[in-house]
Amino acid sequence: MRLVVDLNKCQGYAQCAFLAPDVFAMHGEEALIYNPRAQQEQRERLARAVAACPVQAITADGLDGTGVDAASGQEASDGH
Repeated sequence: MRLVVDLNKCQGYAQCAFLAPDVFAMHGEEALIYNPRAQQEQRERLARAVAACPVQAITADGLDGTGVDAASGQEASDGH
């Protein structure tokens, strides 16, 4: 599963870090750090974290097995 966080959109609300602490963490007051290659065991927590992001900054490719961004319902892209 591949995660991408748009750090320009991220406002540091930390909902993702609260819901999926094994994947997301706050470094200081506003800087988010995360594992872009989350384990499948984290799928349920990641789905909650993606949905909870107030600015929809998180894209999770492979979260539901279809390659669709769980927040927007649009097909995820890897830039190729």
